[in-house]
Amino acid sequence: MKVSVIIPVYNEFRTFNQVLERVRQAPLPQGCSKEIVVVDDGSTDGTTEMLGEHTREGLVVGHHSERNYGKGAAIRAGILLASGDIVLIQDGDLEYDPSDYARILEPIVKGEADIVYGSRFLGQPTGMALKNRIANRILTAAANLLYGARLTDEATAYKAFRASILRGMHLECRRFEFCPEVTAKARRLGHRIREVPIAYNARGIAQGKKIRARDGFEALWTLIRYRFTPRRRLVRRMVSGCAPGSGPAAAEPHDD
Repeated sequence: MKVSVIIPVYNEFRTFNQVLERVRQAPLPQGCSKEIVVVDDGSTDGTTEMLGEHTREGLVVGHHSERNYGKGAAIRAGILLASGDIVLIQDGDLEYDPSDYARILEPIVKGEADIVYGSRFLGQPTGMALKNRIANRILTAAANLLYGARLTDEATAYKAFRASILRGMHLECRRFEFCPEVTAKARRLGHRIREVPIAYNARGIAQGKKIRARDGFEALWTLIRYRFTPRRRLVRRMVSGCAPGSGPAAAEPHDD
């Protein structure tokens, strides 16, 4: 099975090469190959030039947006570029450890799950600020209440999907609401989410962390909104002529 690791990046010059090397060296379950898809979301700090070098060397599948659309839009563009059987999301910083890949992917490879989340709270979240811990608990409680998800960490960045499931969703996210949107739609479409423990080393704003308080409120609203969205609008059909470089990935809901 081929695993497509999608890495959305925006101004990650200080950590990008290190993250990419860790992803390249990360072990996978037996029988799996790896494809690295990097979407540069309009970086202005030199990340674009670094990505260009790796793309020319054939180490990654790369895409550069002319302006900053947001993490969700970058992930959507990456989904269009990915050719793997499994899609795994990797942040462009050093908070998450790619050595956890095998643990996350194993249930999908063995056919035991279609979606797996790496839970920071089943593992050891190092350095997470109290306010962030509280926000994560609130979002997880909301997902469990609204969707019966039975999760411990809804907002984890480490999410892996059987690619066919992810491509079948009508995703609309632009910024950090990818996580609550994909959780809501997975549960509304009847998919169970498996969790496994992972390592986590939090970073702060000074180290480049970009999520802010307003994104927490947006995430909560996203969970509420999709609970009451008609089910037919949760699935998508591809629109011919859409190009990742022209903006966020486009799709339309079915009419029936």
